[in-house]
Amino acid sequence: MANILVVDDELGIRDLLSEILNDEGHSVDLAENATQARAARAAGVYDLVLLDIWMPDTDGVSLLKEWATAGVLTMPVIMMSGHATIDTAVEATRIGAFSFLEKPITLQKLLKAVEQGLARHAAHQAAPVSAQQPAAGPADGGFVPAPIITTAMVGDAGPHAHQGFDLDRPLREARDGFEKAYFEFHLAREGGSMTRVAEKTGLERTHLYRKLRQLGVDLGRGKRN
Repeated sequence: MANILVVDDELGIRDLLSEILNDEGHSVDLAENATQARAARAAGVYDLVLLDIWMPDTDGVSLLKEWATAGVLTMPVIMMSGHATIDTAVEATRIGAFSFLEKPITLQKLLKAVEQGLARHAAHQAAPVSAQQPAAGPADGGFVPAPIITTAMVGDAGPHAHQGFDLDRPLREARDGFEKAYFEFHLAREGGSMTRVAEKTGLERTHLYRKLRQLGVDLGRGKRN
């Protein structure tokens, strides 16, 4: 769907963000410092950049300013930090950052920021050249709430909701059978996207992975091509 560059000196954060964004269908490149980020930006075109502020060689705000000065800040940049002050966030926004995410980054905030950043980029690309302005400041559009799953969407089970489950079993076995069917339904519904299943079921991704392995759910079931 989109080409995204993730710049962060922490391997765990790079891997996690890459996994989440790949699950969403995006193409992700990784850089562990400003030097690698410069090389990636020079070699490719990105629809969005997730940029850590505190890095060992050059901090993210300085790199952002460098790109803005050189005229290559043509994509939304979302700044990330667990230690930045409000002044730092304001400064980054003034330079041209699209938005700011505070670590630890929640799944919901990440997906919303990425969705909004890509929407802004698409609008900027579609606008006439004379009307285009550099992307800067926090996003100003709202979000469409995630659809709520109701019985009307999955079929009205009515008073016979137990049908299809063997209730003549110990509670734990019966519950595991229901949970397995429940997660398999959502995996198929969301095309195998672990990110969206986590959102729909209200579970953290790590908890969800553990739960699916425990239940013996086939993680490849319903996976998008």
